[in-house]
Amino acid sequence: MGNRFANGKWAIAECDRCGQRYKLRQLKPLVIKTKQINILVCPECWEPDHPQLQLGMYPVDDPQGLRNPRRDLSYTQSGITSDGSIGEGSRVFQWGWNPVGGASLDAAGLTPNDLVAVGAVGQVTVTV
Repeated sequence: MGNRFANGKWAIAECDRCGQRYKLRQLKPLVIKTKQINILVCPECWEPDHPQLQLGMYPVDDPQGLRNPRRDLSYTQSGITSDGSIGEGSRVFQWGWNPVGGASLDAAGLTPNDLVAVGAVGQVTVTV
């Protein structure tokens, strides 16, 4: 029993997207969302299936909470600092944006800030 279709070695077809004429063997099937649809496109119009179109096709599990959490002991276990105070462990941070040393504006003193702004002004001589 022979083939059910002709060879198509010299067959000419049109791109389903742009309408240009190509050899039938040059046209590629278009794949959208992992499904091959009945559209043949030329090499210029062909594009691979974009992974972003597959969002929601596969279950994604991204848990945020821990089952048996433990408290952060590094806050009290960091030891004594060089000035004799108790260290702050993993919670050491400095505020350094608008204004520098802005902790002084906080009445309760909840945001400790050791940053100090230093600046200098020089002299400029302009001669004409």
